[in-house]
Amino acid sequence: MSDDRWLVVGLGNPGEQYAGTRHNIGAAAVHLLADAAGTQLRRNKRVRCEVAEVTLEGERLVLAVPTSYMNRSGDPVQAVAAWYRIPPARLIVCHDDLDVEPGDLRVKRGGGNAGHRGLRDIDRALGTTDYLRVRIGVGRPPGRMAPKDFVLRRFAPAERDAMIEALQDVAEAVVGLVADGLEKTQNRFHAKR
Repeated sequence: MSDDRWLVVGLGNPGEQYAGTRHNIGAAAVHLLADAAGTQLRRNKRVRCEVAEVTLEGERLVLAVPTSYMNRSGDPVQAVAAWYRIPPARLIVCHDDLDVEPGDLRVKRGGGNAGHRGLRDIDRALGTTDYLRVRIGVGRPPGRMAPKDFVLRRFAPAERDAMIEALQDVAEAVVGLVADGLEKTQNRFHAKR
């Protein structure tokens, strides 16, 4: 069993061609958490993730970003959780969400994956959906654009300020989940905008 640490995973795709895309907002959030703690994520080949151990506002966190593609996130998440002996109940996954307005956050425990292939693969690998999620809104695709094409696009200039604020909110939401629990964090962020 783990000690008092929490595992915070940010989902995204590897490579420069995906940097700054909607699908990588979860990974960007975890990199920002590492920056806030004055460190950088380092590649750990054993768990197929970039990883950093940090303390933020007195809370001990293991930050991780899988080095696999989004739809293959499950095995790296399971591996890093096993490596640090952190159970799913102490896992927080940060990810993009089409059903949340751009720049808004929603936090929850468990539930369905709403077609998110990264979450689906994590559910499969862990054998449970009982972990916390920070859902970062990226909005719906315009017109008849396929969601898979939309999430691989970068944010429009008009959206960037809201997304920068959302990334900063993710850090507060993660610390809130760990320190104050789900209900207080939901009350704070679900009513924010």
